[in-house]
Amino acid sequence: MNKFALLLLMIPFITYSQSDKKLKDNFFKNISLQTGYQNGYVFATNDFIKGVNAEKDIINAFQSFTIKLAKQTTGKNQWEQLFKYPNYGIGIYMADFHNPEEIGTPFAIYGFFNAPFKRWNKLTFNYELGFGATFNWKSFNPVNNQYNISIGAGESFYIDAGLNLQYNLTKKLDLETGFSLTHFSNGALKKPNKGINTIGPKVSLKYNFADRLHFIKSEIPKYEKENEWLITFFGGIKNVIFEDATIDIIEKYEGLNFPVLGVSTVFNKQVSYKSKLGIGMSVSYNGALDAQVAVENNELDALDSPFSDKLQVSIYPSYELIVNKVSLILQPSFYLYRKNLKNNTPVFHQRIGLKYHFSDNFFAGITLRDYDFQTSDFIEWNVGYRIKWRGKSD
Repeated sequence: MNKFALLLLMIPFITYSQSDKKLKDNFFKNISLQTGYQNGYVFATNDFIKGVNAEKDIINAFQSFTIKLAKQTTGKNQWEQLFKYPNYGIGIYMADFHNPEEIGTPFAIYGFFNAPFKRWNKLTFNYELGFGATFNWKSFNPVNNQYNISIGAGESFYIDAGLNLQYNLTKKLDLETGFSLTHFSNGALKKPNKGINTIGPKVSLKYNFADRLHFIKSEIPKYEKENEWLITFFGGIKNVIFEDATIDIIEKYEGLNFPVLGVSTVFNKQVSYKSKLGIGMSVSYNGALDAQVAVENNELDALDSPFSDKLQVSIYPSYELIVNKVSLILQPSFYLYRKNLKNNTPVFHQRIGLKYHFSDNFFAGITLRDYDFQTSDFIEWNVGYRIKWRGKSD
């Protein structure tokens, strides 16, 4: 009787153990762990990189190490089939620019999306996009790190884009080789901020915790075109340093933060499940434009200026790549109106952003406005609403 009672008491634990094992098996069946190495070139985009630094040496090489945890899709959702069964996940990036005294030893935590252009039996040709935050920079300091105009803060954004080939070595092991472009910048949240840009080949090994998965393939209905109208409100800050101010050097290079506010509107035609094409316009108030200051008690004090002097109007074509609820937005832009100032940025500028739809009509995102394809102007944090309707059938 005692043995029978003991057996009854053990049943829940046995059941839990079996279900727990099943849960772990289900979780790990589409999970992989990947480690990689990259060795490449640093673009000479500013004086610090070109050799105006404490070492008096060109910073033209770097190496990096990555660890990535990825989830492989199987086609359970329609978007997974549309993107040829991509994988996505989180990664840790660690870089060495061979100058830790002035640059530090930065590391990034980022999300990534890796999808095939083409699949063969054991080989896939992929593109990969990554976005995240970088930490542990040794940033500009006017007293003890005055040459580093590339990085103005201890943290920055991490943006990565690349191509790779993946070969299945065994049922659980993959070899991957390719290259990527990486951009580091804080979006002018703290100046100086010339940024760092790299390119380099990379190689990695990926371990799949389970055997190869079988992909689901179902018929995808013909896409019915839709139109949409978006209205977006955005805000941010831009840091400005006043070199001519006669104040304490530390205070001078803290600079002043000015608000950036605005509204944008875009008309889009969604031409496929994955792509939208459109045209848009943005009206913004940039408090940093032609900013003037006074010095009082060793502190900077911004002077008032006409509201109209800070206005900017721009137009742009728009492309949007849709991955489930997330979108990548590319908008080559042109200023139509702004005050003619001596230190104006170029008329042609670029907007690149990410957007997430947390409901069918409401969304939030982040957009980087830059120029010369390498210099950040400011970051737009945005929320918006869309109205959509069916387009005409072909």
